[in-house]
Amino acid sequence: MPLAKIFIINDGSLTAADQTVLRSHLPIADIHDRTQFSAAGCPSGGCWERLLAIADFVKDYFVIQLDSDTLTLTDMPEVNECIATNTGFVIGTWDNQEIESMTVSSERVQKNNAPTMDSHVQMLAESRFINLDCENLRYVRGCAGFSGFPKASFDKQFIVDFSQKIEKEIGAKWHQWGSEQVMSNVVVANLDKSIVLPHPKYTDCGKMKIPGTCFVHFIGECRFKTSRYADLAKNAIQALLG
Repeated sequence: MPLAKIFIINDGSLTAADQTVLRSHLPIADIHDRTQFSAAGCPSGGCWERLLAIADFVKDYFVIQLDSDTLTLTDMPEVNECIATNTGFVIGTWDNQEIESMTVSSERVQKNNAPTMDSHVQMLAESRFINLDCENLRYVRGCAGFSGFPKASFDKQFIVDFSQKIEKEIGAKWHQWGSEQVMSNVVVANLDKSIVLPHPKYTDCGKMKIPGTCFVHFIGECRFKTSRYADLAKNAIQALLG
């Protein structure tokens, strides 16, 4: 797909040499320091600055949030259609998944998992949605590693307001790794137009079905367990070289 701009948010781990390599391969890339995008009322670190940066960039662009541990294997017509129609998207978790009422999602998590304060922040936050004024809100258990945000679709204040509400429910737990993904899912689910990409055509490495899968997110240790990530990446590079 044609790209107008690439934004890279440096979390502090990119060296000068890293940035030189990135700029040589991606001439249209702008590299920003994460400290440019902090916001009172939101956690810091854990990718929060990335989402807050998108809230700025989305004023002028359709923004696709893309983790670096992902591979695009074939064409993605659904994503191109979303761009053409200014529709949001997110990579899902199961087959035939849809964006749903936040209340329904919260009740299901409570029933299936009964999270406690020792649970993962995503489970705990989702279970507490029902305590918020969420009757008119929606949710999707997607993955922040591949999400699309239409031009002029939301603003930073929506993030700040929701973040403060859920922090009142679960306290400092909201500042743990994983809360940004919850917030990203909330944003996508509550756009005027948004979809869950078909699964497992778009999926994580544990559920991919080659050749039907066109996009893979190699989450966590998955990319190190076998040579599949490296092999598919080499194939993709060779295809780009022609």
